[in-house]
Amino acid sequence: MIFSKLLALAASATTVMGASLQRVTSFGSNPTNIQFYIYVPDKLATNPAIIVGLHPCGGNAQQWFSGTRLPSYADKNGFILIYPGTPNYSNCWDVQNAASLTHGAGGDALGVISMVNYTLDKYKADKSKVYVMGSSSGAMMTNLLAGSYPDVFEAGSAYSGVAHACFAGSTQPPTPFSSNQTCAQGLQHSAAEWGNFVRNSYPGYTGRRPRMQIWHGNADTLVRPQCATEALKQWSNVLNVTLSKSNAGVPSAAYTQQVYGDGTQLVGYFGQGVGHTAPVNEDYMLRFFGLIA
Repeated sequence: MIFSKLLALAASATTVMGASLQRVTSFGSNPTNIQFYIYVPDKLATNPAIIVGLHPCGGNAQQWFSGTRLPSYADKNGFILIYPGTPNYSNCWDVQNAASLTHGAGGDALGVISMVNYTLDKYKADKSKVYVMGSSSGAMMTNLLAGSYPDVFEAGSAYSGVAHACFAGSTQPPTPFSSNQTCAQGLQHSAAEWGNFVRNSYPGYTGRRPRMQIWHGNADTLVRPQCATEALKQWSNVLNVTLSKSNAGVPSAAYTQQVYGDGTQLVGYFGQGVGHTAPVNEDYMLRFFGLIA
């Protein structure tokens, strides 16, 4: 009897833990041949939310799946995780590409949007609850997607990235090995100029814009912390909010939180002594997205 109970428990555990990262090979337009991996929890919510997770340079979808605690949150809350992967440019995203920087034009961005549309259709997911996050190159792509596809994403969270279109016009892919590091070293524009880069990526668009959360380490020498300041300038202009207060020690002693407006549209976090890259804070991110209380 004890043996039977153990077998039953093992079977139950197998059922609960049955979900795994899966490769999808046919999902729509994919001009740059990027890869699509998806994690669908066993207990899927009705009309689930979707989070797109974008890996850093040199990484891949499988590594980024294991790189945060998001899968465990997906298991608990029933949302779907999409993990795109790029084999191009030393596994860095094409954030310099005019096609990705233009709504509907192509590039890695259009491939990611195809993944989202596939998932929305197949799993009857909620179009109003699609989110994007990433680290380093993935954070750069997070800002790019929020700028080029505001009609798709509700909110984004970027860890150690740069503003949308910061690398625009570069003749080289933005890898740590490329000679053009002007953007990553803290390229500056006015808030209005940065905002125009976003608006020009989707001319004529008048709908809502994604809410944004920006994280960066003050000790980052690869992608300078000024890059986060520029991204916050950009989104403050796009979202029409201004810095209202700074809170030291949020979310932890090393960080200072910068709140724009009432904090529901735009928030920044700068970590003292934090290098490249800023660690993912799943709790604060998912609360900002509105997916956990």
